[in-house]
Amino acid sequence: MISRSTILVTALATFATLGMAPASAQTAPAADTPDAHLKLAKDAAGIDFLGTLGRLCILPATGPGADVAPGAPPPRETWYADPAKVFDNLYFVGGKIHSAWAFTTSDGIILIDTIYPYNSEELIVGGLQKLGLDPKQVKYVIITHGHGDHVGGAKMMQERHGSRIVMGEPDWKFVENSVNRYGQGETSVKPRRDIVAQDGQTITLGDTTVTLVFTPGHTEGTFSLFFPVKDNGKPLTVAYSGGTAFNFVNTVENFQTYINSQRKMADMAKSLGATVVMSNHSEFDNAVNKIRMIPGRKPGEPSPFELGSEAVGRYFKVSEECARVAQLKLQQTSKSN
Repeated sequence: MISRSTILVTALATFATLGMAPASAQTAPAADTPDAHLKLAKDAAGIDFLGTLGRLCILPATGPGADVAPGAPPPRETWYADPAKVFDNLYFVGGKIHSAWAFTTSDGIILIDTIYPYNSEELIVGGLQKLGLDPKQVKYVIITHGHGDHVGGAKMMQERHGSRIVMGEPDWKFVENSVNRYGQGETSVKPRRDIVAQDGQTITLGDTTVTLVFTPGHTEGTFSLFFPVKDNGKPLTVAYSGGTAFNFVNTVENFQTYINSQRKMADMAKSLGATVVMSNHSEFDNAVNKIRMIPGRKPGEPSPFELGSEAVGRYFKVSEECARVAQLKLQQTSKSN
């Protein structure tokens, strides 16, 4: 089990290496320059979001992947993670890198994302069963965006367990028009079109409602979520980021779309009082390490996932500022050519 102190020491070492100041020291940029916005991103990251900072500001993606079928599945030990109960009504059924979440209600289960075709059966179906949950109770599957690491198990859930698939219109088209992106014969992986997500749409199952928020940028049809959980009976609100990396066509306009979505999520998280931020990649929300910390919680201690509303706001500030860094660098390159 990884202790909080170990994670803190490791984070502080990286914090110092990157030259970051505590979040409390955040200030407005001295100028609208990449360095100034990088400073803001580092300050916002604090010790909570170093993975997000590293992926977006330090080693950002530079464009979309080709429509090429994936190769052989990687070794199991590189992706397998045990399923876990994270809150009273939220369960982790993902892997070391890509996350999937099962959200239980009084009338069934809502599944968020379905990882890859090669591991969705073991991680999601097998994970649910290990946790004492019935995969046939998954009534809705919300796909945050149409990349293969999130939509891979959707057709399996749709055809085998009768789940309804929810995804944004642009990403339904993205999936449908792909020729070679998903492998395994394409048709054996692609779900049939079902529910087209709308901005502000709510999905209610039993006693629980999930709110869908259109946040284009990572893909044209990315959706993020807000939903309630309970931690030993204590109600909390989760802000779930549906797409983070810059693996889209890098243009000034596309970065602005991304920036606008991060601001939208920050504003909504503040208005809804969200104190938990989650993602579909563990590098962004540190989910796998936080899950390891749960057994060590002392009575009355908050969940490792409960960071507070100020920290949730900082998460979206990191992604916004890193996008501005990339946008400004792109503008500078265009002017010099």
